[in-house]
Amino acid sequence: MAIRSLLHCLAVLGLLGLMLAQAPAARANTLSQATALFAADNFSDTGKAIDLLSASDLPAAGDVLEALGDRRLFVTQDKALVYRNKAGAGFDALTGKPADIPASLSAVRINNRLRGTIETALGRLTLQSPDANKRRAAALAVLKSRSPESEAALQAAVRAEKDGSIREIQQRALAAITATAPNRPDIDRLAAIEVLRDSGDRDSLTPLSLIPDTAGEGVKEAAKRAVAEINNRLALWAGAQNAWYGVSLGSVLLLAAIGLAITFGVMGVINMAHGEMVMIGAYVTFIIQEVIRTKAPGLFDYSLLMAIPAAFVVAGIIGIAIERLVIRHLYGRPLETLLATWGISLILQQAVRTIFGPTNREVGAPGFMSGSFNLGLMEITYGRLWIVGFALLVFFAVLALLRFTPMGLQMRAVTQNRRMAASMGIRTGKVDALTFGLGSGIAGLAGVALSQIDNVSPNLGQSYIIDSFMVVVFGGVGNLWGTLVAALSLGVANKFLEPFAGAVLGKIALLVFIILFIQKRPRGLFALKGRAIES
Repeated sequence: MAIRSLLHCLAVLGLLGLMLAQAPAARANTLSQATALFAADNFSDTGKAIDLLSASDLPAAGDVLEALGDRRLFVTQDKALVYRNKAGAGFDALTGKPADIPASLSAVRINNRLRGTIETALGRLTLQSPDANKRRAAALAVLKSRSPESEAALQAAVRAEKDGSIREIQQRALAAITATAPNRPDIDRLAAIEVLRDSGDRDSLTPLSLIPDTAGEGVKEAAKRAVAEINNRLALWAGAQNAWYGVSLGSVLLLAAIGLAITFGVMGVINMAHGEMVMIGAYVTFIIQEVIRTKAPGLFDYSLLMAIPAAFVVAGIIGIAIERLVIRHLYGRPLETLLATWGISLILQQAVRTIFGPTNREVGAPGFMSGSFNLGLMEITYGRLWIVGFALLVFFAVLALLRFTPMGLQMRAVTQNRRMAASMGIRTGKVDALTFGLGSGIAGLAGVALSQIDNVSPNLGQSYIIDSFMVVVFGGVGNLWGTLVAALSLGVANKFLEPFAGAVLGKIALLVFIILFIQKRPRGLFALKGRAIES
């Protein structure tokens, strides 16, 4: 009995060894057949080769199909199948070893129909990949292709999937196949329609609109109701997405306008060079990143943290210099102050063009500001989220400085009644200089944030100076809470107007609204109170 068991085990091991020995030969034979079909340079034969590879266990099948879809697959003169990876290196499809690919070789041709076939085949190959991102991409590919040939592989993937979010996509893909495939029972179609309706995204609309004519009237009505429900849900989420875009735009306007609100409120100076302080902050960020790239690349993720104090100090010092050298001689002459600061803005722009050139400069995003996440059907980028948080942090820091520090008390006193403040011993000239430096420094902080979402160029500040004045006037000169409300209101209004009127007409509409608004409330939403102000 023991001898018989031993012989049985030896037979099984021999069979396994024979199968393992035959596996490379079978793969080589499969690849040989696929190569012959690819070499025929016929779309029909190429489609057969794709099916052959997707059904095989060839390790490089996925790479070969990806290369085919990107026109990186070639058949050599000695009938070998080779491909280039995305970096341009050549490889042999059978052995996976590096291979030389002559520049004279033409890539295997494909058409739009074959691209869909490739996408479906790749989906089947990667549905149970160890890489979660590949499984997610494969499930989405099957959801879009709705290929019945993928159904069995998809069902097996659903049973094996541990990630709930990926399993949900796979189930939707199965529902899309069931809803659109011919000869399915109406009860199965109704269940599939319910799954697609509950998902509520755009990918579910296509299968719901492709219900076959052979389906019953109840199925067609259920599909129409599901489409209407999804469209209503998408409209609500689109409104929420627009509101988020408006808040993020409002945070940018807030950063650009806080300094102007302080300067304009305390000193009554229309500073046309305020936008150039924003530009200086952006270029300080660029310089710091260039130094880090050259000297200490490992510190790149900390570059913005280093740029924040540097931009504040540099822009603040330049602001104090402008106030001491030019503006203090022009108090009480608003038109001349406006012309002088406009001239300063031109000088600063030309200086930056001379030093850095007129072209845009690249400012990279640290790792923690890269990527995005979904909140329902809204997409929120980490970069915008950090900027919104940074804008609010700056706002409350300035608010605390004005309310709880001696400097803030003096600034508020000068704002409300300059003569009375001077008679109480407050050095109004020093307050003016520090106020202008503070406003310019905050503009420099705005430049650090704007470097992440806009082109860093000599014209950067000009894009925001008009919007900043609109925010300050609308909110109430010198009132920070008014600046916050005005910035967020104008940002959200701008984003909701853009789809209907376009970017330019939307801004014109807002400008007309503000002109009409200040006819009724010349001091803005939240006017400051004080004897000098009210006189």
